[in-house]
Amino acid sequence: MSNGHVTTRTLKGALAGALAAAAWAFQQPLDKLVFRSRYDDVELLGRAVRPGDGWYRIGLVLHLQNGALFGALYANIAPGLPVAPALRGPAAGLAEHFALWPLVGLTDRFHPARAQLPTLSGSRRAFAQATWRHLLFGYVLGELERRLNADVEGPPGPAPDYASNGHGSLERAVSAVRD
Repeated sequence: MSNGHVTTRTLKGALAGALAAAAWAFQQPLDKLVFRSRYDDVELLGRAVRPGDGWYRIGLVLHLQNGALFGALYANIAPGLPVAPALRGPAAGLAEHFALWPLVGLTDRFHPARAQLPTLSGSRRAFAQATWRHLLFGYVLGELERRLNADVEGPPGPAPDYASNGHGSLERAVSAVRD
């Protein structure tokens, strides 16, 4: 894949990630009601920089930035994932969630505004809420990235020697008989 295609794929992935993070952030008030948990990622990020008032704007910017970075990385890795295209985004979102959730204990202990935030470690509601958010993020990211990058050249190389059903390529078998 040429550098131009990599750049295009990366930028489109970043856009998809930022939009997926926006979907996450804007649905949070609803999921806070559904899961009966005050856990809010925008607040967590914003209060890390600005513990008092005025944390929302900076928290939202940081959240969108994180989504863009994840999306840029995802766009370059997703085509090689051995998962159906529709499942790549949700799988990536959940993988990130399960890998990083154990670090909430550090947030509970060291976050500059920890007294204003809910305790996350040990909270089943917050864990379920975060699982939902990562699933939503992954789905939106995966679908947007796949559609945005549909016209970008894929990885170079020969066509696979197998069919999508895993039983081999009919074309290859027929060409072998002719040889």
